[in-house]
Amino acid sequence: MTSFDLHSEQDRFNEECAVFGVYGSSEAHVLTALGLHALQHRGQEATGMVSFDGKQFNSYRGLGHVGDNFNAGSPNLEALKGHVAIGHNRYSTTGLSEVRTSSPF
Repeated sequence: MTSFDLHSEQDRFNEECAVFGVYGSSEAHVLTALGLHALQHRGQEATGMVSFDGKQFNSYRGLGHVGDNFNAGSPNLEALKGHVAIGHNRYSTTGLSEVRTSSPF
């Protein structure tokens, strides 16, 4: 028989990783980058974003801080134009510190 401690540390929120998304704005990619920047304290190892422009999904993932990857007018950010975007800041608890282990998708 397996028993579980109901009063473990998992009964509270942990500040590991961040997810932020925007729907229905032509500036979804910019607003998502700003949201990820505001949540940078939740994960500083890597960041990434996926957007949808009505025809295709576009994505970018990179190691480091949000500002290192998504600056105003940067090619990384401009390539993510769309009306929908979701981003993720990684704070690793498992796995290697590599771009392939970052999110989203």
